[in-house]
Amino acid sequence: MSRIDESLDFIAIRIAVLTVSDSRSLAEDRSGDVLVDRIAKAGHVLADRKILADERAEIADQLRAWCADPAVDVVISTGGTGLTGRDVSVEAHRDVYEKEIDAFGTVFTIVSMQKIGTSAVQSRATGGVANGTYLFALPGSPGACKDAWDEILERQLDYRHRPCNFVEILPRLDEHQRRK
Repeated sequence: MSRIDESLDFIAIRIAVLTVSDSRSLAEDRSGDVLVDRIAKAGHVLADRKILADERAEIADQLRAWCADPAVDVVISTGGTGLTGRDVSVEAHRDVYEKEIDAFGTVFTIVSMQKIGTSAVQSRATGGVANGTYLFALPGSPGACKDAWDEILERQLDYRHRPCNFVEILPRLDEHQRRK
């Protein structure tokens, strides 16, 4: 069963937060605030925080910039995962991914089903890896950000989590790029 191994030291990782919205400013970014608060409470480092409009190329460019930055281990975006024409976060993430973490969206849907029932089918949360960096796209509601962090990311981004976690394989995510 899932557990925290208290005999291991906690390892803080560096997380960037991107809010995707055509209408929000930093002062109105409740979903971004939820993530920033939880990142700090868990003991991780906020590496950067930005707000961008729902523009696929701009989102992908920012994700690539953070993936190229050695001071960023994880990127979490919020917003733009729905079904409307302006919702392009998932497509932007997939433009950047080298590998998709297929089960992330599935587990997020299971968590969401427990909270919002069949309305969970309208979310396209996704996760992936690019250039040794984890990327996660979450819906834009504060509740969805809480659910994703509290039920999935908090554990998977904790090195002490057993039987496995994302942090322990972080140093090997880009090993294919080092082979010659």
